[in-house]
Amino acid sequence: MSAPHEARSYRVTNPANGQVLADYESASDAAITALLERSAEAQQRWARRSVTDRARIVAEVARLFDERAGKLGALITAEMGKEASSAVGEAKFCKEIFAYYATEGPRLIADTPVAVPAGANARIQRLPLGPILGVMPWNYPYYQAARFVAPNLVLGNSVILKPAENCPSSALAIADIMSEAGVPAGVYESVFATHDQIARIVADPRVQGVSLTGSERAGTAIAEHAGRNLKKVVLELGGSDPYIVLDSADVAASARLAWDTRMSNNGQACNSNKRMIVMSDIYDEFVAELVTLATGLEPGDPANLGEREFPPLASRTAAEELAAQVADAVAQGAVLHTGGTVTEDSGAYFRPAVLTDVKVGMRAYSEELFGPAAVVYRVETDEEAIALANDSQYGLGAAVFSQDAERASAVASSLEVGMTNVNIPIGQGASLPFGGVKRSGFGRELGPLGLDEFVNKRLFYAQQ
Repeated sequence: MSAPHEARSYRVTNPANGQVLADYESASDAAITALLERSAEAQQRWARRSVTDRARIVAEVARLFDERAGKLGALITAEMGKEASSAVGEAKFCKEIFAYYATEGPRLIADTPVAVPAGANARIQRLPLGPILGVMPWNYPYYQAARFVAPNLVLGNSVILKPAENCPSSALAIADIMSEAGVPAGVYESVFATHDQIARIVADPRVQGVSLTGSERAGTAIAEHAGRNLKKVVLELGGSDPYIVLDSADVAASARLAWDTRMSNNGQACNSNKRMIVMSDIYDEFVAELVTLATGLEPGDPANLGEREFPPLASRTAAEELAAQVADAVAQGAVLHTGGTVTEDSGAYFRPAVLTDVKVGMRAYSEELFGPAAVVYRVETDEEAIALANDSQYGLGAAVFSQDAERASAVASSLEVGMTNVNIPIGQGASLPFGGVKRSGFGRELGPLGLDEFVNKRLFYAQQ
């Protein structure tokens, strides 16, 4: 039986003022039993439908995300404080993801011939596995659900989606879209499950895999459950992405691009540029511009954010944790140029910070800073930049900037990450695979690789 404190764990709390907007009951154990039965039975029927039919329904999901982007955006602004235009943009990006798999999915999962001796025929078939569980985070409630759900629906798997506890209303909105688009009952299930119930779902023999986007702690727990039950798992965990600036014709402009990238989603992105590594000859000017950009900002309403205002983090707890990481660095000799504190009201506002002189042993050196804190390092050579960039337990993404594209490419090619970019902060699109190495997790989502995770790559061999 679930612990009492988990009985009403799904709650919408406005991070701007701490006001509780809605409460939802967690699922009962009986509801979990029924859900598993529905999902397994529905998946078999879904898999027997043609991929063209499945893709047609997924295309309708894409259309509805686009049509309802405004209303969908307002939900996540209330849930986790995402600035209004970004919230709408996230919903519209989901349209791109579902449309990509509706269009490209049938081709990507078509049989692949294999060369064999005369008199035989062989091909690789890409077949569904069964029900797949997705454990989702709060920082991109729609986007991260879309990149899990879309390829699996086209492939013929059924999906069970467990949303973040602070994002239940957006999860219900996704479920409504699935139903109205024609996704059959049981093929898509959204469940407000407790941690114990998630472990039970992973262990159920009908469930064939689990995908988690979230913290290392959550990923470790899910991987342990999955390993114990011999289930395929995809993990997208934390990141502390290096952002290397080797040179610049306009240092202030380079700093503004770095700052805008860091402040995207108020710094709450796993692939945000959390470590800015800047060559010594442009370092001082670069830092000075960051400080100018960060100074004088004031808390604002994420639903109507002003030009020099910043939104809240997703929770007061998150804001206080980030402030503690910054304070630890300052106590050990790091320089805090501006910001770095939580506002005194009941909201989750953390004043955007610029931090330098971070050293080994400080929490800010080794931990992920999940919020609007720009950490800047000075380096003298390309080799020093590479060594510093790779001195991390994480390996999600990276970016390298230089007027010399060959130089930037050489540095980028030396980085221990799953995604590396040259002269652009982040390569992003439905067709571009997303994922990392080291403690940033394993497996890929989006693009053609997103269809290759929860699939039976069956060899079909016939002797004539």
